[in-house]
Amino acid sequence: MRQALRALVLAELTQPAKPEVAAFAAELAGIGGGAVQSVLFYGSALRTGALDGVLDFYVLMDRLEAWPQPRLTALAGTVLPPNVEYREATIEGVPLRAKVAILRADHFRDLAAGRSLDTSVWARFAQPAALVWKRDMAARAFAVESVAEAVATAGLWAARLGPEAGPPAAFWNALFRETYAAELRVEPKGRERAILDAAGPRWSGLLPLAWKAAGIAFDGGEGELRPHLTEAERVRGRRAWRIRKRLGKPLTVLRLAKAVFTFQGAADYAAWKIARHTGVKIDVTPWKRRHPILAAPGVAWTLWKAGVLK
Repeated sequence: MRQALRALVLAELTQPAKPEVAAFAAELAGIGGGAVQSVLFYGSALRTGALDGVLDFYVLMDRLEAWPQPRLTALAGTVLPPNVEYREATIEGVPLRAKVAILRADHFRDLAAGRSLDTSVWARFAQPAALVWKRDMAARAFAVESVAEAVATAGLWAARLGPEAGPPAAFWNALFRETYAAELRVEPKGRERAILDAAGPRWSGLLPLAWKAAGIAFDGGEGELRPHLTEAERVRGRRAWRIRKRLGKPLTVLRLAKAVFTFQGAADYAAWKIARHTGVKIDVTPWKRRHPILAAPGVAWTLWKAGVLK
């Protein structure tokens, strides 16, 4: 039953990426050297094709120690993955910016399969993604299997959190509404609808494959589906989700707290975001790069003088 899902995921992951994205991914792979298994690309830039925002990459590694970072940062990424960095590159004259998540491949697989209370990885990689760099065919197979696990996990929760019966979109809407609510994310209301609209036909065909892979029997086709869940199973599923939802925001806060000390390139990332959203350019000095927290009051003063903060 999983074979059909793997085939669909393989077709999606191996769609050609923009040359600039592939080149950026190759640069990232070079940073970690032979310990990098693969680089995955996902998010709004993949959906829209725009390169002027921040690209989202996941770098899957054999071991975190191979990535250039302090030992304590690598340890933090083992305890609470992933570690996140901001990177810039100029590819064929095009300036690119990226948020890069770095984690061990086995951690990615466990998170994708829902083997923890953390919902962030499987919720993201149930959405379209691209495998933009791979070390070898074994790494490709691992990435495909992991992303297929993410889709199956998402499908399982969509059945538990969705209606008793309805079109596939109703189940996916219910799922993404809940996953957004489980994280501290500043997203406009109805964000889940935008995700579904970006790849509408995909979601209709994906749900039956996800349910088969997750072992959920169902009636119907792409127009109307009814998963075979008893009321007791629904109650247990929603109870389990409430635990994940209660822990979701604290987990996000812990990651943000960790990022204060481990987010490489934080000052440059913040300056870019400020300029993009306010038009105010912040001069990022070497001191600000080393001490982004201490520099924050001065940045706030600059924004206040510019009339941005009132």
